[in-house]
Amino acid sequence: METLKGKTVSFIGLGLMGGALAMGIRKQGPDKICAFDINEEVLEDALRKEVIDWGVSEPEGIRQILGVSDLVVICLYPQLALDFILEYMEDFKENAVITDITGVKKLLVDQLRGVLREDLDLILGHPMAGSEKEGFGNADDAIFKDRNYILVPQPENKPENLAFIKEIIRNLGFVNIVETTAEVHDQKIAFTSQLCHVIASALVDSEEDLHITDYEGGSFGDLTRIAMINAGMWTELFICNKEALVDQIEKFEKSMDTMKKMIQAEDSDGLTEILSNVRKKRITMEVDRQNKTSARTQKA
Repeated sequence: METLKGKTVSFIGLGLMGGALAMGIRKQGPDKICAFDINEEVLEDALRKEVIDWGVSEPEGIRQILGVSDLVVICLYPQLALDFILEYMEDFKENAVITDITGVKKLLVDQLRGVLREDLDLILGHPMAGSEKEGFGNADDAIFKDRNYILVPQPENKPENLAFIKEIIRNLGFVNIVETTAEVHDQKIAFTSQLCHVIASALVDSEEDLHITDYEGGSFGDLTRIAMINAGMWTELFICNKEALVDQIEKFEKSMDTMKKMIQAEDSDGLTEILSNVRKKRITMEVDRQNKTSARTQKA
């Protein structure tokens, strides 16, 4: 892996995802890995595990690592990521490549349009991987294997830098790289990610029996694992993408209401038809995913 040879990479935020990405990029042989995190114990742990070479927790340290970094990976909540770029705009190394992992994109595109330093190349990205666990202590780059990665290229992105980021992504274990617009990203993620977390959270919220798992056979656990949620992060994601998310919630409510009425009316034929169609749809979705994964794995 020669992509990162001689390069310095910095991570802004060393939580679960920042830590996992740093672990994966360490295997790609960069010259140096730096990190900023407000938690000095996290930095000490990352240094001890040789995930990073240099850790900082103060603004002056941020300026120092940005000044030497060829690639900066921002692993912060959306508003914090935006604020970070704006605050430290003049501190990035000349011609640095910047990428992010935030779960909404239109906010960044709208707020940074026309204000980003001309020599910097911001390539927006979203790794579709994660865990219900939190923090650097639970970071593991194995979560990226055979997952999707979404990129939101902008007209000003340099082709060579986009190719550079894609090569890093593939070397991390991702097999399907999707390129789309900020608007489409936020619409799709409202369904595949945010709505799922809303449903899981609402399901758990609807039950008061804390011993209900005595009666489950796996379905409840599978459906609600993601309800062990990072409340602050997901609150921000939900609100940042409220229009697209509310639209998806309303579609879900409509589907739920249809099935509720069929159950109340004992409409066996209607319910059987819906469930049969749902099964076919889900199988088609899964076959499509497997085919894409297989094709890209063989190509690699």
